[in-house]
Amino acid sequence: MQNLNPNHLQKDDESEEPLTKTDPETPKQSYNHSAILQPFQWLQMLSTTLNPTFVLGVVLVYGLSQGLSGSFFKVVSDYYWKDIQRVQPSEVQLFIGLYYIPWVMKPIWGLLTDVFPVRGYRRRPYFVLAGVVGVVAALSVATGGRLAVFVALTCLIGVTAGIAIADVTIDACIARNSIEMRSLAADMQSLCGFCSSAGALVGYSISGFFVHHLGPQVSLGLLAIPPATLIVLGFVIYEPRTVEDIHVEKKNQTEKLREAVYGMYTTIQIPQVWKPSLYMYLSLALSISTHEGQFYWYTDPKAGPAFSQEFVGMIYAIGATASIVGVIIYHKALKDYPFRTLLFYAQLLYGISGTLDLIFILRWNLSLGIPDYFFVVLEECVSRIVSRIRWMPMMVLSSQLCPLGIEGTFFALLMCIDSLGGLSSKLGGGIILHLLNVTRTDFKNLWLTVLIRNVLRLSTLMLIFLVPDGDPSEVLIPTNVLVKSSCKNVDEDESLLEMVPLNEKTEV
Repeated sequence: MQNLNPNHLQKDDESEEPLTKTDPETPKQSYNHSAILQPFQWLQMLSTTLNPTFVLGVVLVYGLSQGLSGSFFKVVSDYYWKDIQRVQPSEVQLFIGLYYIPWVMKPIWGLLTDVFPVRGYRRRPYFVLAGVVGVVAALSVATGGRLAVFVALTCLIGVTAGIAIADVTIDACIARNSIEMRSLAADMQSLCGFCSSAGALVGYSISGFFVHHLGPQVSLGLLAIPPATLIVLGFVIYEPRTVEDIHVEKKNQTEKLREAVYGMYTTIQIPQVWKPSLYMYLSLALSISTHEGQFYWYTDPKAGPAFSQEFVGMIYAIGATASIVGVIIYHKALKDYPFRTLLFYAQLLYGISGTLDLIFILRWNLSLGIPDYFFVVLEECVSRIVSRIRWMPMMVLSSQLCPLGIEGTFFALLMCIDSLGGLSSKLGGGIILHLLNVTRTDFKNLWLTVLIRNVLRLSTLMLIFLVPDGDPSEVLIPTNVLVKSSCKNVDEDESLLEMVPLNEKTEV
């Protein structure tokens, strides 16, 4: 397989134009500038190899839609429930769990993109659909006045639905590229992680400002901007139109649907697939979320540190910067490590890092002479770095468990399992907050909720045997699964989104 490292390409270029005696400083200058140019060379390599519009799609979906919009939504919706709807933190925790419904439905979106093309296109129409849903939902909650809780919740779920549909569409492209060029699987996830973290940095940075000056409800209307760009993406992303799909009969679509469902059913039964899938679910579900209880405590003027709206946004913005550091650490130093080893130590650090939350809530940081504003930034940075290092190998592992032909649908299934884990985490956290009577004004048992969460995080280490011990360059599922699925779809290969130009595919 050809070497796609940008440094390798640079060396090849230099070997073609050997240095002369009249230019002795060129090697030194090239070395000095390599660190600065390397990220740009990396992006250029991905754009050239994977198609520029694919990279644009990742930037818009992961950077603008998930990163910026998701982070902005997180802060603004928290203040919306707290200040406009005035509901209890345990209720909000349950509401946030319902945000995961569109993500749990990802296999349905995956089946639509894989099996039901629109006018010959499998991906483009669903980017447009995602954008329309997101725009309508955001404008509805912003301009609807004082909405009933159910109506407001429905609109906010609509915002997350737009993000989820766009996510499953771009993930189908990522999964296919990860199978066809395994050497770039980690690079694609690094690009996704970097875009997501960079977008979150911007979203968190501006969220507090807009909440303070426009109010939570009006600020939610700004969430119509990112999905509008997805509509544009649906018209510009590269996808060859397939004539056969325009005139395909309904019975053929039904047959394709049956084959896709059967393919998912048979693949998920393979031990190399269901074991890591079970681990990913349990590692997320057992880490119950205490976010809403902590958020109410952060902003409480009596029991908590009474952080302002701007400072809350700044805390999350600094955390997003730390997430970028986590992506860089993974990409530079950890991406080639075996999955089991990396996830074991990442989960261990994840459990230990939760102790910082406990110290902060018990106010031991003040006893140590560490001010609240400094300690919360430290806690957020450590938590985000560890979380990102823990998250990245899970995504790489998921992308390599997908058989060709139904990669979009199956990756959506794996992400559905992931979303079920997040939903279980939110619901579990809401139940614990309710049972321990953590309310808008009573936080005396919040420390116990965090302690329970930390113990559950560490208990996940006992399940690490479910994760394969292979590294990202290895084929993790039986070859015959890939071959069977590929053969079933051999006549449809041209109709799938071809993100890798034919003349640039990697050859073995």
